[in-house]
Amino acid sequence: MNQTLLLEFFTEELPPKALAKLGEAFAAGIVNGLKSRDFLEVDSIATSFASPRRLAVSITKVRATSPDKQMREKVLPVAVALDANGNATPPLTKKLAALGFPNLQIAELERAIDGKAESFFYSYTAPGTALAGSLQLALEESISKLPIPKVMSYQRPDGETVHFVRPVHSIIALHGADILPLAALGLTAGRVTQGHRFLSAGEVSIVHADHYAAALAEQGKVIANVTERKEKIRAALLTKANGDLVLMPESLLDEVAALVEWPVVYECHFEEEFLAVPQECLILTMQTNQKYFAVTDAAGKLRSRFLIVSNLATDTPEHIIQGNERVVRPRLSDAKFFFEQDKKKTLGDRLGQLSNVVYHNKLGSQADRTHRVMSLARHIAPMVGADENIAERGALLAKADLLTDMVGEFPELQGIMGTYYALHDGEHPEVAAAASEHYQPRFAGDALPATATGTAVALADKLETLVGIWGIGLQPTGDKDPFALRRHALGILRMLVENRLSISLQALIATATNLFTSNSNFKDPSVDVLAFLYDRLRGQLRERGFSQNEVEAVVAQNPDTLDNIVERLQAVQSFAALPESASLAAANKRITNILKKAEGTPGAINPALLQEAAEQALYKAMADVKPGVDAAYAAGDFTGALKTLAALREGVDSFFNDVMVNAEDLALRNNRLALLASLHGMLNQVADISKLAA
Repeated sequence: MNQTLLLEFFTEELPPKALAKLGEAFAAGIVNGLKSRDFLEVDSIATSFASPRRLAVSITKVRATSPDKQMREKVLPVAVALDANGNATPPLTKKLAALGFPNLQIAELERAIDGKAESFFYSYTAPGTALAGSLQLALEESISKLPIPKVMSYQRPDGETVHFVRPVHSIIALHGADILPLAALGLTAGRVTQGHRFLSAGEVSIVHADHYAAALAEQGKVIANVTERKEKIRAALLTKANGDLVLMPESLLDEVAALVEWPVVYECHFEEEFLAVPQECLILTMQTNQKYFAVTDAAGKLRSRFLIVSNLATDTPEHIIQGNERVVRPRLSDAKFFFEQDKKKTLGDRLGQLSNVVYHNKLGSQADRTHRVMSLARHIAPMVGADENIAERGALLAKADLLTDMVGEFPELQGIMGTYYALHDGEHPEVAAAASEHYQPRFAGDALPATATGTAVALADKLETLVGIWGIGLQPTGDKDPFALRRHALGILRMLVENRLSISLQALIATATNLFTSNSNFKDPSVDVLAFLYDRLRGQLRERGFSQNEVEAVVAQNPDTLDNIVERLQAVQSFAALPESASLAAANKRITNILKKAEGTPGAINPALLQEAAEQALYKAMADVKPGVDAAYAAGDFTGALKTLAALREGVDSFFNDVMVNAEDLALRNNRLALLASLHGMLNQVADISKLAA
């Protein structure tokens, strides 16, 4: 009979940052183990449960016994199974006994060709197996594959040493209302678990597997599903915010949901005087150290109130509130102290200490790196509309906040604090902005630098890292990228593409490379870095929704500037939708192959040598469309340029149908190659449309 299966481990407090993965892996292991043994229906539904003190899974429509299976076993080759008289040999007798069929007669075996030889086979019906035994195996497999951050060894009351993520106190294994005879980690399964450590009346007996979540919630004050707890926390935070904005990053919600079983949100406050500290510092200390949720007004200005998620529901939460306010106060005081101390010394005063900070033992100190970035930022500044001196100053001070007390305490604030301190020091606003903006974009979807100076310093910083680290042989390999070179490359590309910057990629890389020429550990990585950037560009453009062939049509030409690459792709996309595109793309691919095989470089076209009507017609058609194509291209109308080329389809098709390119007459052959080379140049002016035929 099909019924819901429930399996639960009741444990000591599990590691919160690993809880969600442990719950998912535990459930997946049981599901996969039962599915592979044919205990699940096609529409069986698995639900994972994970709370600070339990891992569980519920699966609907689980069979009590797996179905019978039709089996066909190969026994032995006939030549081995029978002697010269056709009687069974000892190997056959032994094999049948090993298969569990000692009394089987030769006449009951099937003779069939197996490869080049004839063999005996036996077909039979294997009876299904009971759930309990298979679940035991599935559980053992699941336990062995759990992503446990650090295995704990502990001793059971009976003296048995057990290895698991945390001590397990009880196991539930129910199929419907029936307990399955399961054993693991020194325990045997039952139907009893524990509820909330403080709010539950005591033991919770699960009468039926279908009642697990409801029984725990009603009797045990436990929301067993981690996603349900997380969403309850989110809703309660929004309600308690009362119109203000709650800062609730998903990572913090995930961690808090893994710390409580019955979440309740309370409001706390801190002294207004702390609001004089940059709010990023206060927010970070509340989130990182205390797992609190900061609150801002509609404009994003921090309030002196914050929200906490407690594991205790009470009508008199004053002690909980006061306790949390008392705990956070020293943290905020520390932040205020660091801020006030840091302001006593300017960023410029700290620069000398950068010589003592190692950037990389093969690339020197942070001071060495700063001078390279300064030189590069000054070079880039005019190309992005920034002042050279301001960009150079921005690059000089960009890393100075690494030496402040605040960043020493909260490394996540590097750049942010640099901006605050630079403004306090009276630096130019764009110099201050560059301190934080040069890290942007930090991740996929992050904002680009908002100022020209920030863009110049960000490009310089990322190029220096990419070229420098690659040049000492530490380029990414497989999934390993310890210096985040992929992220730096994507940041460079995003700034060039999205800001429509007409800057030569090759020139940028060459300038960055020249900064390292005196370094004996450095080998010129220009070719590899450029290829790496193009490879990242392909992925970035595909994420924008362009097809692989469309992207390849543009990127295969190795565009040196990327300011109009999106427009080129949009033009290719529009061209690909035309009925003429497939024919012209195929023709262009054919022309590319012909020109590759041709010896030498085709010269100019001699109209007098165009003998065939088809080549004369193509030449005229090319002359007719060329002014329109050139004008559209010059105006940046790439779509118009490609669409104008569609008029050549008939002439191109006729040419390849009626004209022999490789004519015996050398003059005719070279003239036809020259015609094709001219056509090839027109077709590939915007993109290599032959890639659309790939």
